[in-house]
Amino acid sequence: MKNFEESISVSLRRRLLAGAAAAATLLAFSAGTASAAANCIKGDRKAPYTIGWANIYSVPTWMKQTEGTITAEVEELKKAGLVKDLMITDAQGNAQTQIQHIQSMIDANIDAIVVIAGSSNALDRVISDACDKGIAVVNFDSLVNTDKVTAKINTDSDEWGATAAKWMVSQLGGKGKIIIMNGPAGISVSDDRRKGAQPVLDANPGLQVITETNTEYNVAPAQEAMTSLLFANPEIDGVLSLGGALSAGSVLAFERQGRDQVPTTGENARQFLELWKEKGLKGWATMQPNWLGALSVYTAVQALQGKDVPAFVKVPLPVIDDSTIGSYLARADKFPADGYIYSDYDKALFDKLLATK
Repeated sequence: MKNFEESISVSLRRRLLAGAAAAATLLAFSAGTASAAANCIKGDRKAPYTIGWANIYSVPTWMKQTEGTITAEVEELKKAGLVKDLMITDAQGNAQTQIQHIQSMIDANIDAIVVIAGSSNALDRVISDACDKGIAVVNFDSLVNTDKVTAKINTDSDEWGATAAKWMVSQLGGKGKIIIMNGPAGISVSDDRRKGAQPVLDANPGLQVITETNTEYNVAPAQEAMTSLLFANPEIDGVLSLGGALSAGSVLAFERQGRDQVPTTGENARQFLELWKEKGLKGWATMQPNWLGALSVYTAVQALQGKDVPAFVKVPLPVIDDSTIGSYLARADKFPADGYIYSDYDKALFDKLLATK
């Protein structure tokens, strides 16, 4: 009897263990399936979708061009029957206003929100709330701290600043007095570029930062800021500018004060590139593509359709130097005089970027 009871017990245990293993396997498969879906997406969301573009400000030309890529992408997606409406707001540079705009989009239960953050931390709560409500949230350019988003899309701002600083070190042989021009304080893309440059500057103490400034990304205020700095600093060997319009403003300030141009870093701002070529400037630049906006809309729609998208999409930084500047200027007439000459983009490029984990 004991042997019979033991055999029954062993058999039962084996069946229970097998059942538990099967359940665990099913649970693991279910969890894997759930985790494969893009973050934040919940609820019965079907095409055509309503997309929200929560803009921090629309005045800088870079932002206007970026919005142009967003509206163009939305039109393409409308033709495909995937998007119904685009809601656009403009916070005019005020992070609290941007929070209110995003809250209104949440209250309207739109399907996706695309956002450039006016503050890296102030938006965390409302962005997290949107995610909790099942709304796709795609954050690009200036990023929030929270990871409760569907995707973040950006170039590497630390790399941006570090590469620019390394070029300056090379140009000046590691010695000289430089001015650093930053974008607005508190904007993550500006702060991160500056942070990226610092380790390079620390490793090259012969490069003296005599002063630095923060201005909005427009030529006029940048020129005004540099003009004041030129009066206060008779000796400047280089300008480590961490934005394209800032660089153009710097070059114009040097010119109008009758000062010799110095090695200057920057971005793909058309005016900066044209001044660089015209004046034989020693320059270096890279590009923050305006089509990051279009890519963000495309990413949101992909996620809403149930497709997996990376939590972070890193867009490679190109290098603009004397060997490549000509290819950018050859396309200059396609862009506003105060705009940015950005590269072509299409669905194939977007699919390639989204396939990169």
